[in-house]
Amino acid sequence: MASVIAASSFAGQAVRAAPRSAAARSARRTAVAPRAMLETQRMATSFDGFKFEPIRESQISRAMTARYMTDMHEHAEVDIVIVGAGSAGLAAAYELSKHPDVKVAIIEQGVAPGGGSWLGGQLFSAMCIRKPAHKFLDELQVPYEDEGSFVVVRHAALMTSTLLSKVLAAPNIKLFNATAAEDLVVKQDEKQGKYVAGAVTNWTLVSLNHDTQMCMDPNVIESKVMISSCGHDGPMGAAGVKRLMRLGMVEKVPGMGALDMNTAEDSVVDRTREVVPGMVICGMEVAELDGCPRMGPTFGAMYMSGLKAAQVALNSLRRQQEEEAAAEAGQEGKEMVAA
Repeated sequence: MASVIAASSFAGQAVRAAPRSAAARSARRTAVAPRAMLETQRMATSFDGFKFEPIRESQISRAMTARYMTDMHEHAEVDIVIVGAGSAGLAAAYELSKHPDVKVAIIEQGVAPGGGSWLGGQLFSAMCIRKPAHKFLDELQVPYEDEGSFVVVRHAALMTSTLLSKVLAAPNIKLFNATAAEDLVVKQDEKQGKYVAGAVTNWTLVSLNHDTQMCMDPNVIESKVMISSCGHDGPMGAAGVKRLMRLGMVEKVPGMGALDMNTAEDSVVDRTREVVPGMVICGMEVAELDGCPRMGPTFGAMYMSGLKAAQVALNSLRRQQEEEAAAEAGQEGKEMVAA
């Protein structure tokens, strides 16, 4: 037994590594360290050790609150208010951005502007636009594939985000999203009868909960012209023309007809107009009022209708300015005669 134990002990000693000296351990560390450093450097990013500037939470709150309230104060009265920031409303805003002396507010009930133009149709990505509306894409520098009588943008979001970015960058335009137009401001005079003079506004979450809470009164944005681009019928769709019907300012709102692209797109652009004094309609709201066919997943009419609506609104502004100037001249003449 003693001999077996001795052999086993001897074998264990043979397997066990001899202790390294301090010099050996240092040499090994010296060899490993460069490899670890090289690996760390290889996996490094430019954001390693990134630090934000220190800040107090109240600073963020004040920065947002001050700007939003200033925007509300400055836009309580505008030249043109656009209700609905879908494809037609954004096109109208873009056209108006070319007139920096015209003050514009956009009211959009959703959090994300763009309406149904983030997708091309049936949740598909591509957006189809019939010629010659593709010239608008050329102006925006949005690439497309030419299919002969129409073009295809590879993703509708590319078109919508490009248009939206240009609208939001314009200094004369302010977007109030998550804001609903609950009603119209309507006034009356002897010359033109009833006319639209602005939008009654509320935060969308408030508008959606009037039935669950006590009275929550709205606010207003006065305007010389409203462009109503609320889209086709839906929870808040076609709100402008439906309200006109309830007020007796239009006879009826029959709703859009069945799909016929060839008829629909021409009709929507052709009938984009100032439907009552102070209110221009465009996009699918035109089809709701006039019973035009729907066009489905092709967007040329939406963009062209919006661009036309902007020019119709500018004509309305010009007419009002001329009428005001004539009235002032007439009043000055009466004062001179009286003197």
